[in-house]
Amino acid sequence: MMLRYVILASAGAMAFTGAAFAADLPMQAPPPAVSPPPAWTGLYMGLNAGYEWAANKSVNTTASPYFAAPTWSTELALSTGLASGSAPVNSSGFIGGFQVGYNYQLATSFVVGLEADIQGVTGSSSTGSFSGSGVPAGFPDETIVSTVQSTNKLDYLGTVRARLGYLVTPTLLIYGDGGLAYGEVQTGTNIFQANQPFDPAFGSFGVHTKTQVGWAVGGGLEWMFLPNWSVKAEYLYYNLGSVSNALSPLAFAPGGDLLYSSGPLSTARFNGNIVRAGINYHFNWGAPAPIVARY
Repeated sequence: MMLRYVILASAGAMAFTGAAFAADLPMQAPPPAVSPPPAWTGLYMGLNAGYEWAANKSVNTTASPYFAAPTWSTELALSTGLASGSAPVNSSGFIGGFQVGYNYQLATSFVVGLEADIQGVTGSSSTGSFSGSGVPAGFPDETIVSTVQSTNKLDYLGTVRARLGYLVTPTLLIYGDGGLAYGEVQTGTNIFQANQPFDPAFGSFGVHTKTQVGWAVGGGLEWMFLPNWSVKAEYLYYNLGSVSNALSPLAFAPGGDLLYSSGPLSTARFNGNIVRAGINYHFNWGAPAPIVARY
């Protein structure tokens, strides 16, 4: 009986001591939430600015003979020859606009996406000219002088491109892209000629504005420097193809009598290079939630 009392008393003392010890222990904080790696999946929008310069640096003009009165064929041949040639142009300018796109981050380190952008171009108009003169065969008293002046201009440029990128680090994406390009282009040519000593001088002119569709390809780097915010630097090559501009007839008609005429046509190719920087805000809709660590 005495042994039973001793055992019960010892058990009670141990329970009291354990409870008191537990009350003295510090309370543990809940495990911290571990942020997931930067999520590239989702919609994004942003702004860009940079510089554009043309790859093609000439406007080519050719004149085809239309009509020559008797004894005026040599003047016509010389006139068409002087009106044919290449005018140097060097279009370039500042470019800026906005972009919108969607990324999808694969389970690996690859990111695929689609991006559309549109930019205005300032200061891209460029004008060049070529000149010449000559004496028609058999007519030493005549001299034909000629000047051809051409202008090229890119008003705006947009693209719709597929992107494929690789995450060098969770926050640094290197990518290549390519797809559709479109833009409004303008080309104009004026021809001024005079058949001395006859009067008056004569000429031809034409301006053509058109929305062209072509392609673009490039690549760049994008860095997510803050959650939902990234900056990028990229290069693009674009090709909008060639534009033909039919000019008014180049006709010599002193006193109202047509003596000879030709039909000039100028052709300009619009392609070039772009380097630009941009900033994007990522909405990250559907991005994974923070992970709660368990210990």
